[in-house]
Amino acid sequence: MKHTGASLIDLTGIEKSYGAVRALDGADFSLSAGECVGVVGHNGAGKSTLMHVLNGGVAPDRGGFVVDGEERRHWSSAGARALGLRCVFQELSLCPNLTVAENARVVHPAIQGFGWRSRAGRLILDTLDEIFPGHGVKANDLVQDLTIGRRQMVEIARAFSVSDTPARLVILDEPTSSLDAHTAGQLLAHVRRSVESGASCILISHILGEVLSACDRIVVMRDGKAVMADVARNFDRAKLVGAMGGIEPEAPGAQAASSIAARRETPVVVRVRPDRQADQRELVAREGEIVGLAGLAGHGQTDLLLATFAAASHPRASATVSAPVALVAGDRQSDGVFPGWSIAHNIGVRSLKQLRSGALLSLRLEDELANGWRERIKIRTPDVHNNILSLSGGNQQKALFARALASDARIMLMDDPMRGVDFNTKLEVYDLIRAEAERGRTFLWYTTEVEELKNCDRAYVFRNGAIVAELMRDELNEEQVIHSSFAGVA
Repeated sequence: MKHTGASLIDLTGIEKSYGAVRALDGADFSLSAGECVGVVGHNGAGKSTLMHVLNGGVAPDRGGFVVDGEERRHWSSAGARALGLRCVFQELSLCPNLTVAENARVVHPAIQGFGWRSRAGRLILDTLDEIFPGHGVKANDLVQDLTIGRRQMVEIARAFSVSDTPARLVILDEPTSSLDAHTAGQLLAHVRRSVESGASCILISHILGEVLSACDRIVVMRDGKAVMADVARNFDRAKLVGAMGGIEPEAPGAQAASSIAARRETPVVVRVRPDRQADQRELVAREGEIVGLAGLAGHGQTDLLLATFAAASHPRASATVSAPVALVAGDRQSDGVFPGWSIAHNIGVRSLKQLRSGALLSLRLEDELANGWRERIKIRTPDVHNNILSLSGGNQQKALFARALASDARIMLMDDPMRGVDFNTKLEVYDLIRAEAERGRTFLWYTTEVEELKNCDRAYVFRNGAIVAELMRDELNEEQVIHSSFAGVA
């Protein structure tokens, strides 16, 4: 992993505050041409704010800015575009009512005149073919009709595509959060090819293995500062976790195994056969079980969760559910948060019955519920009456967990819910899920992170909308899941 050594970006002492919240507290950051730098840290560490400063979208309160060896007293988004800086942020920026080709044209104004749609479509499809062979996206697809994984692929391809201005620096903020392991591997291979050709890349990811394998150098952020920076080969997973202020989790032991055995005798609460299932296989979940849904992204896992959710109120022959359900959406922008509401309202909306005082809702009870879960799940906010969009993406996701777990639901449907959630928070949520399962709650958990499947008692692997395999906990590894996903494919 070599790079040219020529300095591209140097930020020193960057400070940025939003009222009483100090997002950046003297952060330093540097990047060379032909280098991939990984940035890690917990939610609220300042990673995304620093990237917004870098792309000219946020003006720092204080700090030095040097680009291509030249000091810049004023930096703007126009300057970032002229530099060839492209961004793929955690909250995707595609226009849902436009086609894939039209979205490509938005960031490539040089594509104009007669036949521009065809040229824009060819550009984005060529880039998709290069990064994600077999992506299945068409130029005239409406973005709103694509799965979140395919939307993420389009956003990434748009950032790497080149018309008039070369892409000298691409910022990838949680780029694999909706991609399965196979597709994520395709992206990371492309990142290395781009870096070897002289481009630069910043990779922000909570999946530490990706950062360790793809980056030349790693910067660890905590409390708005860069607290450690070194070449990637000098880090391992334990050192990264320690620098972020976390502790490595213990592997599930004999107690977990005995708990799995005990749950085999509990009542069945979910029984669902996928619509495209040609044989008689069905998903079965018992009270207190954690059941994973695995396989390549977009192969029917979300459809099964939605069918289960619908069956709770409208039972049908292919799906029976015998307890109240709650859904934790992974696509929080479209299916999760209510953007006009406060954090407290967003948490309490699934618990309206228990928040009643007489004939009316009690704001006091809502505040107690929201504040209790803010402490329990460590949502970073000074006030639960703030708008939900005042939270970072990971903290918004915590609020969605709080909404589900605070409710009376006995069955939790989780649609790849850890998107953008930091490592320590994931460990806390894993512990919370296991504790709730021990109390009898059932979890159906779709995840694109194979590592997360190790928290499940067992998992069903999906392909083309149908169940193709069932794996027990000791079989849940990347090799086995990918093998099951492709088994029988010519």
